[in-house]
Amino acid sequence: MERVAIGAGDFELTLDELRVVARYAVESAQEVLAIFEAAHPEDTRPRTAVEAAWTFANGAPRTKLQRVASLDAHRAAKAADSEAARHAARAAGDAASAAYLHPLAKATQVGHILRATASAARAAELRAGDDPAVGDALIQQARQRATPVLIDVLGRYPLAPTGRSRAAHLMKALDSSLRTP
Repeated sequence: MERVAIGAGDFELTLDELRVVARYAVESAQEVLAIFEAAHPEDTRPRTAVEAAWTFANGAPRTKLQRVASLDAHRAAKAADSEAARHAARAAGDAASAAYLHPLAKATQVGHILRATASAARAAELRAGDDPAVGDALIQQARQRATPVLIDVLGRYPLAPTGRSRAAHLMKALDSSLRTP
């Protein structure tokens, strides 16, 4: 196991732990990538972000590739013509940026762990006619695939921030479920 401590911060975070976080995020983003690609088949930026996330999750060093791909996927989200496609592209961008989770005990950092999953759940429920049961089911599936390492990393951070959007509520629900034994 690669046990390199990441940056000065409030606690230790290893590259192995970052890879677990990135894998968790990219698994969610991968599930809804087709939503974006169906709406914008010519725009490869979210797919590139998903591939960059997988590259890191599968053992490659984190590099500028993940940062650039994340920013590009978020730009694709801003340009998307539907809310579902926007959330799918955001999930891809958030998956690529998971490699850059910081060991800082700030609620905003929780987004690097859980926002890709929340955005993916929101994209899926929008594709299903804005059916909240679809998003809730994806959050439950994400809860079930969370590893002990992911839960341990999440536990080092404060609770996810509260927000007004449906995606923020999905992220808060996932955060709460992962912290409940």
